[in-house]
Amino acid sequence: MCGTCGCGEHHHHDHDHEHGHEHHHPHHHDEGKVITLEQDILQRNNLLAERNRGYFEAKHIFCLNLMSSPGSGKTTLLEETIRRLTAGAASGQSSQIYVIEGDQQTSNDADRIAALNVPVFQVNTGTGCHLEADMVNHAIKHLNPSDGSILFVENVGNLVCPAMFDLGEAKKVVIVSTTEGDDKPLKYPHIFLEADICIINKIDLAPYLETDVETLRSNALKVNHHLQLFEVSATKGTGMDVWCDWLVAECTKCK
Repeated sequence: MCGTCGCGEHHHHDHDHEHGHEHHHPHHHDEGKVITLEQDILQRNNLLAERNRGYFEAKHIFCLNLMSSPGSGKTTLLEETIRRLTAGAASGQSSQIYVIEGDQQTSNDADRIAALNVPVFQVNTGTGCHLEADMVNHAIKHLNPSDGSILFVENVGNLVCPAMFDLGEAKKVVIVSTTEGDDKPLKYPHIFLEADICIINKIDLAPYLETDVETLRSNALKVNHHLQLFEVSATKGTGMDVWCDWLVAECTKCK
């Protein structure tokens, strides 16, 4: 979080930082100040996250927080999901879709989503390595999503800090690709422990890699046996129907 990962210097945080501890080994007093600051940050974030959650529940909006490392295929997965849900909406089977895109720099991913004629709001975090509840709150005020819609929040690519910050979402989704290896749940357990859904992407590439999909699946379930898993290839379409059918069913429950 802010006191430990270096993201606290960006302007989105509404608090001052003690930077003296960065230049020497902290004494116990300094450590206490850092821990207190981190607790204050998370407490303020969680209060606003609950406001977001209340807003989503009142308007029957199904909000998903998509988290992954860079290069997992998160945006490609989102694009293909939107295409399929939009096709379903044309036949009356799905809902209006909105997207919040979080990136440190550039609007590349938001531009890709906007090309699908979906309302999207870009949040650039600067040096920040995660989205926070106040950023999502700001974004939804601009998007003003309609009742009964689906809101995808694509978090900054990072397997650590996004897991610490509640955004008010209904479901946390961690996406891991076969190209990252099958040990990621064991190396970054907190994000898998916090997630409700785990999507294993790029399964079409597994035959060309040393990654074993069953081991990856097993490792994820070792960390969190409550995880609901989907195995997909966003580029080839494998498993996408099952994922999208689940989304539609969950969104229906919100209404």
